[in-house]
Amino acid sequence: MDYFKTKLHELLLKREWNTLRHLLARNDSFELANLIEEIDDESEIIVIRLLSRAQTKEVFCLLSYEKQLQIIKKLAQSSHKLSILLNDMEPDDRTAFFEELPEEITQKLIKTLSSKEQAITIQLLEYPEDSIGRLMTPEYVAVKSEHTVEEAFAHIRKYGRDSETLNVIYVVDDERKLIDDIRIKELILALPTQRVEELLDYRFIALNAMDDQEKAISTFQDYDRVALPVLNSDGVLVGIVSIDDIMDVVEEESTEDFHKFGSFSEAISNPLKEKVFNLYKKRILWLVALVFMNIFSGEALSNFETLIQSMVSLVFFLPLLIDSGGNAGSQSATLMIRSLAIGDVKINDWYKLIAKEVGVALLLGLTMALAVGLVASFRAPEIALVVSMTMVIVVLNGSLIGMLLPFLFTKLKLDPATASAPLVTSIADISGVIIYFSIASWYFGIV
Repeated sequence: MDYFKTKLHELLLKREWNTLRHLLARNDSFELANLIEEIDDESEIIVIRLLSRAQTKEVFCLLSYEKQLQIIKKLAQSSHKLSILLNDMEPDDRTAFFEELPEEITQKLIKTLSSKEQAITIQLLEYPEDSIGRLMTPEYVAVKSEHTVEEAFAHIRKYGRDSETLNVIYVVDDERKLIDDIRIKELILALPTQRVEELLDYRFIALNAMDDQEKAISTFQDYDRVALPVLNSDGVLVGIVSIDDIMDVVEEESTEDFHKFGSFSEAISNPLKEKVFNLYKKRILWLVALVFMNIFSGEALSNFETLIQSMVSLVFFLPLLIDSGGNAGSQSATLMIRSLAIGDVKINDWYKLIAKEVGVALLLGLTMALAVGLVASFRAPEIALVVSMTMVIVVLNGSLIGMLLPFLFTKLKLDPATASAPLVTSIADISGVIIYFSIASWYFGIV
């Protein structure tokens, strides 16, 4: 890559466009996309203009959204090049790009499309945001059940060039309702005179265009497919979703959930490219909210001033105990959020998990209590029993908070990932302070 970049800059300085065009043609799209992400703004648009038509489409789809937007703005000065790029893009890739743009910009770009691509784009954008309809492409090959295998291949050769994938061929009736799907391997191995209907088992798996994209993720995981058909409410085949589309959604959902779990207001695509103020803006909201929330910890401490003055050694173990409760809660929340997200656990399973979580938390708490009790017996033996009892209860408390919060958020129609680690930790900290000093107050009889 370093040699490539050096050679590129050399040819750009010498303005040897033909040599540069040949150099670019010899590199794959992934390397070119990485190159464009790294070079300066002036060079990037020259490289884009020198790419072949096929390369331009492939490279553009591999770029970050910020870089795509930057290139579109520059290509807008040459409407012909912009029109070619947008018309060449796969419908699902184009829809994914358009849905991130402000509506007025999207409308302007739609006008640069051909009438056919305009109709496809408008149709896909009419589906709800985050629905499978937004994710699908209408470019697939479908044959009729009464076709012979030879006729089916003739149809595939004629119409399959623009298909997203030819691994699976779809069989439809006269109203384009899906009858079945068939792997291309089965057609290849069949006799040319056999009818397609002889190869069908009528056991297809399909998605609904109106369903959430997370349903598509779980279906792909369950059935191990490279592509799945998408139907409307009448059973008509309206498009397909391929595994590469799903991988993009998985990455996007994982990034979003990861940022929510870390208490970011919005996902950050690349911190190296974000402006300082944008990074600040996306992190400050939750941090300020948690500052006010943690005021309750201070308020709880103030209620035990007499106890603390009488038993100063209690303060030594306070950070250790409340951190243990928060850490246990974060572990439990992470496990529950992942399980809810991938469908291993349903919202109605919460009561089944309580007994199991209590058992696990008690074992964890007792083990940690032995460790902290051993430390306390040397450091402050008079409070060893209090510290040990508190450890068991705060770990149990933190684990239950971490388990139940994602279920509560799901029940309230909120993203369970919002039950973030800092939120769980803050709640566990506040309750941990109260538990610790309440046990100590009871044990020593100091109010």
